Amino acid sequence: ERMRASEIQSMHDVELVEKLKEAREEAFNLRLRHATGELENTAGLREAKRDVARLLTIASQRNIDLEREQGSN
Repeated sequence: ERMRASEIQSMHDVELVEKLKEAREEAFNLRLRHATGELENTAGLREAKRDVARLLTIASQRNIDLEREQGSN
């Protein structure tokens, strides 16, 4: 099920960061499957990328420090 911007808006910051991590993993896995020729339905890949973009947009609007939240170096 895809995410709507209104759903994302109503999330708490912590939840949004968690969803973003999941969305990035999903997009990565779909990209991998697409690259290995396993993925037949590429619409899911497009949707996954959109989910990531939507989450990133709202995270930046809220000034969430994603580097710090996700423990990235």
